[in-house]
Amino acid sequence: MFFGEYEHNIDDKGRLIIPSKFREALGKDFVITKGLDCCLFVFSTEEWEIFVNKLRTLPISDKDARDFTRFFFSGASECALDKQGRISIPAPLRKHARLEKETKIIGVSNRLEIWNTENWDNYNNMDVSDIADKMAELGI
Repeated sequence: MFFGEYEHNIDDKGRLIIPSKFREALGKDFVITKGLDCCLFVFSTEEWEIFVNKLRTLPISDKDARDFTRFFFSGASECALDKQGRISIPAPLRKHARLEKETKIIGVSNRLEIWNTENWDNYNNMDVSDIADKMAELGI
């Protein structure tokens, strides 16, 4: 399980250090893809397969399902850590998440999210009261 928030800078070559706390859970190989809310999602191979299997159940005849599936698969890239614990983030993914220098890496249960620090700070300053009410309706 992933949780916590860390700050790291992305270098000029698009490399980003993954916090040591997350490395073992990610495994040797993993998948990075476009995420929702202008961030990147990072899945272990096992969690990626679970996610892929859920996407495969969506009806191909439904336009929203096709769009949703395309969104995640078109940006997906297999990754591995280098000897310094860094990953190389492809340019299209850096563009999607507006990653330039300062980043936040957050653990979100079954995945990591990589955010532009300014975007994360803006997102993270929201009032969660309305969301809490909706979660209560879902039984949480």
